Amino acid sequence: MTMIKIKLVRSPIGRPEPHKRTIEALGLRKIGQIVEKKDTPQIRGMIKKVEHMVEIVE
Repeated sequence: MTMIKIKLVRSPIGRPEPHKRTIEALGLRKIGQIVEKKDTPQIRGMIKKVEHMVEIVE
């Protein structure tokens, strides 16, 4: 399965609680941090939910 790199570019401070929990579930803690996850429909859905705070790194 292919891997996807996700980078946190905006702070979750002041965001709704579900967004904060989604960022935490993706393993992101600090702005600029990059995590590598398997490219599954579940991970894509999580990214879609908080797409205003993360970006996909190629």
